[in-house]
Amino acid sequence: MNPRVRHAVPLTLAALVLVGCSTASPTGPQSVPEAADDDAAGHYPVTVDNCGTEVTFSHSPERIVTIKSTTFELVLALGMGEAVVGHAFLDGPVPPELTDAAAQVPELAERDPSTEVVLAADPDLIFAGWESTFTDEGLGSRESLHELGIATYVSPPACQGEDYMPDPLTFAEIADQIHQAGEIFGVPEAAARLVTEQQARLEEVTASEAGLSALWYSSGSDTPFVGAGIGAPQLLMETVGLQNIAGGIEDSWASMSWEAVADAEPDVIVLVDSDWNTAEHKISVLESVPAMAALPAVSEGRYLILDFPTTEAGIRSAAAAVDLGEQLAQVEAGLS
Repeated sequence: MNPRVRHAVPLTLAALVLVGCSTASPTGPQSVPEAADDDAAGHYPVTVDNCGTEVTFSHSPERIVTIKSTTFELVLALGMGEAVVGHAFLDGPVPPELTDAAAQVPELAERDPSTEVVLAADPDLIFAGWESTFTDEGLGSRESLHELGIATYVSPPACQGEDYMPDPLTFAEIADQIHQAGEIFGVPEAAARLVTEQQARLEEVTASEAGLSALWYSSGSDTPFVGAGIGAPQLLMETVGLQNIAGGIEDSWASMSWEAVADAEPDVIVLVDSDWNTAEHKISVLESVPAMAALPAVSEGRYLILDFPTTEAGIRSAAAAVDLGEQLAQVEAGLS
């Protein structure tokens, strides 16, 4: 069990009624979803220390709203799709094996949903991929949502606080996240199977020994936003044997000038592809910056491309490492 999960007496959450919207308390007397393991109910209550916020579950959540691809895909992969009453802010299509389950869940918003839309879905849990979801500018603070009887949970690899932000992120921490979700949802065996699948995928990766350096180009035109030294980009590059030119920056992502990138002379460039900022657009940006256009990585098209949903820590991280390694091997073959 994850060290930040423990069994405890449930928190007392205030039961408030909103006009036109009822809310379900995560500690109320409700049944465990059919998707949960039959023998799992006995392990409740479960308390987690999540990014510094303590949350207690007296049973498996039954009305889940997910925000971001990482959270939606994890819940579906654990077999809890029937408990999801809405999703928002998907970064791209879900993996093919989850398509049928995803199709049964309504989309609440393409990007950040409004508080009103989320509350109208009557969730007992909001599962977010970023801490910034739970701010006064977002859906509201975690405390205020708990007072409404709505539990909140953030993907642990996305925690930002001291002692909670992964430094650096590892595949062991991604596995811990999956196990913790299994405890919360009452499906520990499904979580264990999912972790085993992830580990099997990682065994397919053979790290390059060529010592090539890389730029992880996420976004930005005037100033590139790049993968830095402690998050998912660093983990993926390190796993396949690439040396991150921004690896010395103590953050998951960071801004870096084109001049600094050009001075580092990356051998290859990892491009994050999304509908709103495609790999093709990034290539055009690289070719428009004289210092970058002169680099062999750009002039020779040494690009490794990953879909956006695979670039944040989650159930697709292992597959992303396999994909990145295979693309790198092709680039290396062209260099020899």
